[in-house]
Amino acid sequence: MTDPGRDPQKVLTDEILADARRQAERSVTRAKRDAKEVLDKAQAQAEAERAERLAAARDEADRRRRLALATVPVEVARMRARKAEAALQTICDEARRRLLAREGFDYREAVVALAADAAGRLEGDAVVLELAAADAEVLGPDLADAVRRRVGRDGLAVSIAAEAADIAGGVIVRDAEGRQVWDNSLDGRLKRFWPMLRREIAPYVAPDEAGTECPAPPSDDQKES
Repeated sequence: MTDPGRDPQKVLTDEILADARRQAERSVTRAKRDAKEVLDKAQAQAEAERAERLAAARDEADRRRRLALATVPVEVARMRARKAEAALQTICDEARRRLLAREGFDYREAVVALAADAAGRLEGDAVVLELAAADAEVLGPDLADAVRRRVGRDGLAVSIAAEAADIAGGVIVRDAEGRQVWDNSLDGRLKRFWPMLRREIAPYVAPDEAGTECPAPPSDDQKES
């Protein structure tokens, strides 16, 4: 009941203001609640994203670790292969050096044997021996006869080529027409037999992971370049 002594206009105004304050308080309370919900949701989302990124980072770190560990045996195998190849190459180079230096064997007898072996593989009644420039005089004028006797083929004619062969030692044997050629030079022989020799040597050096061909020595052009 309205107080008769009060101004009705003021009473109405006070009621309107009170209602407005109540609505404002409710709006503020609701806004605070909504803001807290938004904030809580944002924090939860941020935590989830952080956890997701952390898990992804851990997965990536684990992947890289496993990848690194997986490459270790491969790198070890590569290092062993490189060391094996270097050791085998050293052996090959030393074998070539001793051959070309004529160390530890009768060089003339070796040339006779190599020439007879090659001549026995060729067809025909005449073969020509091509020698290194320094060998023609050193091996003696009876080299052709020694090879012919060693082959033991009746009617076989053996001669020495007038021009020296471009080899460091050993012999190249061809027929008179040059249609058949057998390279029994020291380098040619070593290169041809190196795969077999390597298979015998490799178990004492390292697992068989390297190449099988003994590289030829560098040419003069390669040495100058």
